[in-house]
Amino acid sequence: MSNLSWLLKSQNFMGSTSPCPSISFRSIRPSDLEILECIHGDVFPIRYEPEFFQNVVHGHDIVSWAAVDRSRIDGKCDELVGFVTARIVLAKESEIVDLLTYDSSKSDQSLVYILTLGVVENYRNMGIATSLIREVIRYASTIPTCRGVYLHVISYNIPAIHLYKKMYFRCVRRLCGFYIINGQHYDSFLFVYYVNGGRSPCSLLELVGAAFGYVKSGFRSITERFWNNNGKIAKCPRCRETRTLVSMGHNGMIHASESPGYECV
Repeated sequence: MSNLSWLLKSQNFMGSTSPCPSISFRSIRPSDLEILECIHGDVFPIRYEPEFFQNVVHGHDIVSWAAVDRSRIDGKCDELVGFVTARIVLAKESEIVDLLTYDSSKSDQSLVYILTLGVVENYRNMGIATSLIREVIRYASTIPTCRGVYLHVISYNIPAIHLYKKMYFRCVRRLCGFYIINGQHYDSFLFVYYVNGGRSPCSLLELVGAAFGYVKSGFRSITERFWNNNGKIAKCPRCRETRTLVSMGHNGMIHASESPGYECV
């Protein structure tokens, strides 16, 4: 089954929006099955198997959050207006294992993969999608072995791409022809949000950049130490015993390596 993270674009969702929605979040339940299938069928360009929906509503290897509008007066104050589904996967078995720096000796290192994300048309631009993603990030952060949250976004879904970038997800890869919809191939962007100390391996370019920054910072520090308050270069002190210049040692060799304190995108 293909996985797709999408901002829902339903034009015919049946439901009324209250003037001042009161949005709350809860887990998806078996009673949500019908509306969950209906919304997915209306707005996603791919079809999910019945087993997927059963796993979502019963919590079989899938965690989920539902957004509901408690202020609705049409008797549907507990009906889904947004949702997100996700699954926990082992880091070593994920497709981003090469984009993750972690202790490979610990076999329990994990990730949270977002399967589907959606907000119905009448409730968009209210921050609901952002809140749902935050629920996932918060959940992932409570799992000591989890190192990140990741997902796929189809290349033409510009609103979703902007949303994830705004939330500091990192676009780490473009997958050509990842999706096949109605016989047409579409690219996918892979986004990652690292948690609990998870990070990507440092590339050579990033290491060179870090080394250059270190040299620049060191040079500035040395210059400032020689510059007096009047803006003139201070004279180097001489040793009274020998009358020779006191040299200031400076090791210009930089050893670039991965450091726990250095974070790479």
